[in-house]
Amino acid sequence: MGESMAAAAASLFAFLLVAALVFAASADENAFIGVNIGTDVSNMPSPTQVVALLKSQTIHHVRLFDADTAMLLALANTGIKVIVSVPNDQLLGIGQSNATAANWVSRNIVAHVPTTNITAIAVGSEVLSAIPNAAPVLISAMKFIHAALVAANLDSQVKVSTPHSSSIILDSFPPSQAFFNHTWNPVMVPLLQFLQSTGSYFMLNVYPYYDYMQSNGVIPLDYALFQSLPPNKEAVDANTLLHYTNVFDAVVDAAYFSMSYLNCTNVPVVVTETGWPSKGESSEPDATMDNADTYNSNLIRHVLNNTGTPKHPGIAVSTFIYELYNEDLRPGSVSEKNWGLFDAKGMPVYVLHLAGSGAVLANDTTNQTYCVAKDGADEKLLQAALDWACGPGKVDCSPLLQGQPCYGPDTVAAHATYAFDTYYHQTGMAPGACYFNGVASISTTNPNHGSCLFPGSSGSYNRTITNSSALAPPLNSTTSGSPAYNCWIACFTITTLLTAAAFL
Repeated sequence: MGESMAAAAASLFAFLLVAALVFAASADENAFIGVNIGTDVSNMPSPTQVVALLKSQTIHHVRLFDADTAMLLALANTGIKVIVSVPNDQLLGIGQSNATAANWVSRNIVAHVPTTNITAIAVGSEVLSAIPNAAPVLISAMKFIHAALVAANLDSQVKVSTPHSSSIILDSFPPSQAFFNHTWNPVMVPLLQFLQSTGSYFMLNVYPYYDYMQSNGVIPLDYALFQSLPPNKEAVDANTLLHYTNVFDAVVDAAYFSMSYLNCTNVPVVVTETGWPSKGESSEPDATMDNADTYNSNLIRHVLNNTGTPKHPGIAVSTFIYELYNEDLRPGSVSEKNWGLFDAKGMPVYVLHLAGSGAVLANDTTNQTYCVAKDGADEKLLQAALDWACGPGKVDCSPLLQGQPCYGPDTVAAHATYAFDTYYHQTGMAPGACYFNGVASISTTNPNHGSCLFPGSSGSYNRTITNSSALAPPLNSTTSGSPAYNCWIACFTITTLLTAAAFL
């Protein structure tokens, strides 16, 4: 009896030690920002195009909603850390059969590691709220998947968890009073024990947009958007006297308190989905590009500052933005289709403002977007816009002269792209600075070619418009036959001057 008690005590001590080490480790790690990659997109980019965009945007963490083979192969040897998913429609089969789980791990994990850096498996998605009838097999599915990882000696590298909707948390404010819906205690208790014993984390989807929309005006918009609030407007938890300046932190802490009431205090939270829609129905007036930019820009700064939450200051809350692309094929309202940072062509839906946030999402697009001539644009309109940029727009177009680095290719579109991009960056990428009567568009592809270096490509362009006159070639210039200079050399026609305002 004494020996068995000693063994049990030793086992409990080891369990608690592992859990404590996991939580302590999260305090030492820096938080990261990742993105979700949904595929309900018409003209979905190929896996290689997706990876090219991830690289160009310095995105090092992604979450897939499946375990697509082509996508995992494209991510090989990139170093990008990947969460793969067991879709909800596969959950029942895996939760009822150890062999099915082992086969899934063999095909989707073992076959790709280590060349593809898979770090976690999300088993299902919002199972308790989306398909509650599958709840009885959720824990067994997670355990079967984990057992297969143990057999493959991958359990220390690949963690197993399941994303939850924040709706399973009741009475979420004040956070100290929050608790999980008691209906799910038979699932939540063994689930949290599993996360503790395997050194995994609690995956939580946090959507302040929906909290704000459903609050009937109780939650201020600024509070949802991480905007600064005066001290007297901050939300204070009367039980802990902790101050909350945003909805995101309050929801994360509500999850921590809910776990603590089930005697789980050592499992860190990772936010697997959050974001803000850039467009919505008439009934969703706050689904705008400005608000999406504000939310995601502030979110990124907040997470990467490693401030943690009021309950756990300094504890990393790594977060995945929902999502990389607008999913135009998703059913539902307009907002459901407009959570993306980019469209299917890789163009930013809006420009994030991330000054001081470090290297993430070079859609810190303040330095990583370019203004180019739109494909198929009318050549006469391009010419007029080029004339304006090199004249009243005060762009130095001398690099476009014959014999200069950006002369070739000698086309209106190529020369217009140089002039447009220079103007775009010297105005600080101001709203509307890349329009030019509809013949210009934003691109994330660096237009540098050969020895022609575009002023905006270094990210250090002086954004002050000078008052000096734009340089122009003399009338006897050998470039007079160049189609890109016919109007420019002739100075500026009345038509160009009259239409100049339309380009801004």
